[in-house]
Amino acid sequence: MKVIGIVLTCACLAPPTHPATQLSNRTSDTPNSASVSTGASVSKREWTVDGVVRTVIVCLPPADNRTAETPLVFCWHGHGGTAVHSRATAAFEVAWPEAIVVYPQGLKTASPLVDPEGKKSGWQTTAGNDGDRDIKLYDAMVDSLRMEYKLDGRHTYSTGHSNGGFFSYLLWQTRGATLAAIGPVAAAYLKPTADIKPLPVIHVAGKDDPLVKFSWQERTFVNVRAADACTSEGKPWATEGGLTATLYESSKGAPLVTVIHEGGHEFPKGATALITRFFKEHAQPAVTTPVPK
Repeated sequence: MKVIGIVLTCACLAPPTHPATQLSNRTSDTPNSASVSTGASVSKREWTVDGVVRTVIVCLPPADNRTAETPLVFCWHGHGGTAVHSRATAAFEVAWPEAIVVYPQGLKTASPLVDPEGKKSGWQTTAGNDGDRDIKLYDAMVDSLRMEYKLDGRHTYSTGHSNGGFFSYLLWQTRGATLAAIGPVAAAYLKPTADIKPLPVIHVAGKDDPLVKFSWQERTFVNVRAADACTSEGKPWATEGGLTATLYESSKGAPLVTVIHEGGHEFPKGATALITRFFKEHAQPAVTTPVPK
């Protein structure tokens, strides 16, 4: 199937914020033991964006459980990672079996910290890099999946580890209108954008992270609190194993939750449960149509 410049005409869907992109979309079954235990249907799908085939793992809840309010969760792997490993580590379809969970596969991407020659897979972290190939992939998937499964567009979320967390922050900056919340893990948001739209954020950070320094992530908390008009003092929100979560309330309905652990650059056990809980608490406001007088 080829679609050129998907346009969403249903009033309940958020309008595309990107130029027309040529893409194709193919599906193949990917059996997995997790799909049996959760009832999810797992498939490998392909979107061809700007002539490049992009592969994605999509986990669908049973058809009888899907509605317009079915959540759509994107989980982006770290630099050098894979969609398969991301799914095995995060397993959001297990924590949230009612959601459509998407695990995209990155392309070779340069990283100044760990891969300056760009030999490993990853995601762009700045708008305009690499022709915005990953933002275009996100656009294509959001438009296609919302239309295919008749989603209302109010329950779309982005999370990811390391480079995938950085990309989630980039999506907030460039596609914030399409998102209900984000959940970066071991990432940073160091160059705040003045006109960024307030958005609920849950951020997971390790105090002993040797790559994305904890001090960078603390600066991120300051930047997010400023963008979301949050309180400077937090209050206990939850604990999960060795994770301690603190809530910073927002006057704009966009709270920050910081999840701190003693470990390093990792996706810690318990992070999926806390991110899922946070996502469940946040959706975009419903769009109401005025009744003609």
